Amino acid sequence: MAKGLLVTYALWAVGGPAGLHHLYLGRDSHALLWMLTLGGGGLGWLLEFWKLPTFVAQANRAQGQRQSPRGVTPPLSPIRFVAQVIVGIYFGLVALISLSSMVNFYIVALPLAVGLGVLLVAAVGNQTSDFKNTLGAAFLTSPIFYGRPIAILPISVAASVTAQKHRRYKASVASEPLSVRLYRLGLAYLAFTGPLVYSALCNTAATLSYVAETLGSLLNWFNFFPLLGRLMELFLLLPYRIWRLLIGDPGFNSSYFQEWEKLYEFVQSFQDEKRQLAYQVLGLPEWATNEEIHQSYRELVKVWHPDHNLDQTEEAQRHFLEIQAAYEVLSQPRKHRGSWRILHCCQAATQWYSFSPLQLPPPGFK
Repeated sequence: MAKGLLVTYALWAVGGPAGLHHLYLGRDSHALLWMLTLGGGGLGWLLEFWKLPTFVAQANRAQGQRQSPRGVTPPLSPIRFVAQVIVGIYFGLVALISLSSMVNFYIVALPLAVGLGVLLVAAVGNQTSDFKNTLGAAFLTSPIFYGRPIAILPISVAASVTAQKHRRYKASVASEPLSVRLYRLGLAYLAFTGPLVYSALCNTAATLSYVAETLGSLLNWFNFFPLLGRLMELFLLLPYRIWRLLIGDPGFNSSYFQEWEKLYEFVQSFQDEKRQLAYQVLGLPEWATNEEIHQSYRELVKVWHPDHNLDQTEEAQRHFLEIQAAYEVLSQPRKHRGSWRILHCCQAATQWYSFSPLQLPPPGFK
């Protein structure tokens, strides 16, 4: 049955971020990608308005085509490559938030999550890539950056390069019933969201700590790359700026880092909450010294070690992991809350005195 352009536009308008129009056109991989990313953050969904006629023509052409091109390599697409890297990082961050408590997370779960994200983008449209080689590149890259959240980036890049190298057209297959396709998409959706929902509902405090730690690491990493930091700030604060513009306050003359600092302070509040929980786990006051922290840790580890609690293994394992996590948090030096402001005020002062020494200080500079 030929696909209609009018129906496609209607589904795009009604349920575009959920991928309904892609489901109608038989682009299941694209539909799943939109379901998991809400239409590429809304931006990809809007940009598709001009591409829908091409998608409809491809879907109708695929229905009448019995065989896929053999021996022909699809053209290299920089846009697809960038999307593979971004989605791979996105899948890795979700895994870091929801699955980082797993044993051997950085060896198994993280490269698997990143590789599957890259493969999902590689399978959009009439293209696909080699499953084994792409995941192999992810798993081989993971041990090099073992234990570091920044490992998500090189794993995603390596998997994306491999996926582009082994890109090919999809083989023609017989059309499947809609119920089978929905069942497959539902399982994939649950596999992605299930661990995240479970972690958020059953381990809320730890999930918030993981989110804060991940976002905090990302912000600190961008300190060394001012240009990328500006782009990240623009991306994070764009919805806020649009909202300010819509309510009739288009003046953005505040200091460059004021809103960015608010975001950092918001993340820092979760970091403080994480330290408070760590003190509670170790049974210590917030003014405890390093020696007291180490002594309490050693005593609690002896009490709750799984080998010493064979009659209550699960409870002992849970307490043992909580004690280790709390000790790791308190072992790290606590960052000064005003360090972010001091750093960027110094940067602002340097820029001001180097370019315009006779002008008044920049707005918002303190």
